[in-house]
Amino acid sequence: MDIQSLKLRYDIIGNDPKLLLALNKAIQVAPTDLSILITGESGVGKDVFSRIIHENSTRKHARGGRGLISVNCGAIPEGTIESELFGHVKGAFTGADRSRKGYFEEADGGTIFLDEIGELPLAMQVKLLRVLENGEIIPVGSSTAQKINVRVVAATNVDIVEAVRTGRFREDLYYRLNQISIYLPPLRERKDDVPLLFRKFSSDVAEKYHMPPIVLTEAAKRMMMDYPWYGNVRELKNITEQIAVVETERSITPEILQNYLSYIPTEKMPALVDGGRQAAGGSQITDRELLLKALTMGQMINEMRSEINDLRQMVSQLAHGTSLPLEHTSFLPATQPHADAYEEEFVTPEVIEDESLGLEDRERRAIIRALEQNRGNRKQAAADLHISERTLYRKLKEYNLSE
Repeated sequence: MDIQSLKLRYDIIGNDPKLLLALNKAIQVAPTDLSILITGESGVGKDVFSRIIHENSTRKHARGGRGLISVNCGAIPEGTIESELFGHVKGAFTGADRSRKGYFEEADGGTIFLDEIGELPLAMQVKLLRVLENGEIIPVGSSTAQKINVRVVAATNVDIVEAVRTGRFREDLYYRLNQISIYLPPLRERKDDVPLLFRKFSSDVAEKYHMPPIVLTEAAKRMMMDYPWYGNVRELKNITEQIAVVETERSITPEILQNYLSYIPTEKMPALVDGGRQAAGGSQITDRELLLKALTMGQMINEMRSEINDLRQMVSQLAHGTSLPLEHTSFLPATQPHADAYEEEFVTPEVIEDESLGLEDRERRAIIRALEQNRGNRKQAAADLHISERTLYRKLKEYNLSE
């Protein structure tokens, strides 16, 4: 399959040479059984590349295989990750009333995509290495190894080489996973692709909601291209959708745009230039120093947004017995300072059960009620609360509810 056909099939927008190189490498290595490590920041599309690799391999129609199994290693609690990956036998631990297949056995004959592999605990890294080298898994509680035939595609948004250097990731596992490496560039390294992506997302929203598409003025286009996009394509898509739905004006100027960008380049705080090598006044700082500061700020903003949305949905579900439709909670007010806007959107009379209770008390009560209604089933409780299992486990620990 040629690159243009590949882009059309997987809805990939952009002509940046680094992106095209990654696509070309993915299609070349897809027919092999080599392990692949995809690196790149959050939001660059690593999951899309895992599908490209699997769906263009001989494993797509392998007998007995479940095709592509995707696993977020960072979302599974450390205490259960071995059972999740390799399965367990009946009686292996308290609550194991039946045997259960793990993700590797489910993927037998196909491909397993291990996202956020850099979050895998060291103890599990040793066991994963054994699986990759011997092609065998041992379910929790069993002494018998099972042969499996699985192709591994892993991805990480952390500096994996630095993690190896500091002892947070095993060197032998790194080399075993990194038989082929594919690097996906961040959006700030693909500046010319930003207007193309904006136009695509704008058109999608216009078609979905039957409204005229939004367009950028030249000044707004330059502003978008200079923006560092810490959330990459995912952030650009979210912002485009917000503007398209909220704004009545279809011609988007810098004055409108600045209400939606959480980081605005200024003379004192310039956008990243040449991969982070230049700063205000031409002073030189290291790539690592600048990127660490930038990514930390971006992650804090994104985590805050995610937490507020989770909390708002939890309390709303508690008060009304049903969750608010997603279209009512997808967009936050963009013309007010972010923290104030979030607080005002969250603390509204119709979603507060008891004004005398603090936010933490209401949240704790919502979690307890969800667990009681689901008889302690944490997975279902998290689903009812519209939060991830990982967030639920963290909240249980925070409120001493984990016992």
